[in-house]
Amino acid sequence: MKTYVISGATSGIGRELAIEFSRANIVFAGYRDVKKLDDLKSISGNIIPFYIDMENCESISAAADFILENTQKVDTLINAAGCVIAGTIENIDLKNIRKQFEVNTFSHLQFSQKLLDRLEGGKIINISSMASFGIFPFVGPYCASKRALDILFNAMVLEFNRDIKVVSIKPGVIATPLWEKSIALNKDSIEKCPQIYEPQMKYLVENARKNGECGLDVKKVRDLIVKVDGMKKPKASYTIGKDAKLASFASMLPQDFLNYLIRAGVKLKVKMNK
Repeated sequence: MKTYVISGATSGIGRELAIEFSRANIVFAGYRDVKKLDDLKSISGNIIPFYIDMENCESISAAADFILENTQKVDTLINAAGCVIAGTIENIDLKNIRKQFEVNTFSHLQFSQKLLDRLEGGKIINISSMASFGIFPFVGPYCASKRALDILFNAMVLEFNRDIKVVSIKPGVIATPLWEKSIALNKDSIEKCPQIYEPQMKYLVENARKNGECGLDVKKVRDLIVKVDGMKKPKASYTIGKDAKLASFASMLPQDFLNYLIRAGVKLKVKMNK
């Protein structure tokens, strides 16, 4: 049996991985919403739940200490927890941008740092995003947080004197509860959006709901991660989904030309959405 640690294990990719890996392995499964604890426990007797609030440094340390006290080895750490902060950069409250980085970037770095000694010979798999390529307007904080996640962990690899593989998984749009949660999380920014941006914000909300229903099947992302976990020498980064591969290509275009294409695309979609 191997030992896995998964943050954000109560929904989306994290839950699918908890189900899959707990069939024949021990899985430390992170949760924040206590209402979902019973569901998490019901998955398998191999599930060991642990509480973790990705916005609270003390909670992250306590979660890591719990794992360190209960296992001598972590084969794979999967940093899956995350949220989406949206809005116009010129008006967004900076406390929301700080929240974005706390949840999507700093928390994973802190958690990983605490577990490094147990991960020798193992893997860290980060659930990044095609947003890491940084080409999407109105979700700038989300893009920046995922890019920072990739950069910081890659820097750690360059500095490593350890036998730990670090892999970034960059999916395209996935059909998960994340999108509906993001609408609720950004309710204030959406409602207080300057009038000049209302058509774009309306499109953003409707597109988020569409993503939650029509995105890539989360099981395909799960299967890729399971495959990567089984590799002795995985690549540093994997994209999955046609939109993710397109985003990867687009990010290599000259910035001015790329900005022109994106603005024109958003303008067209907003017009078609009216």
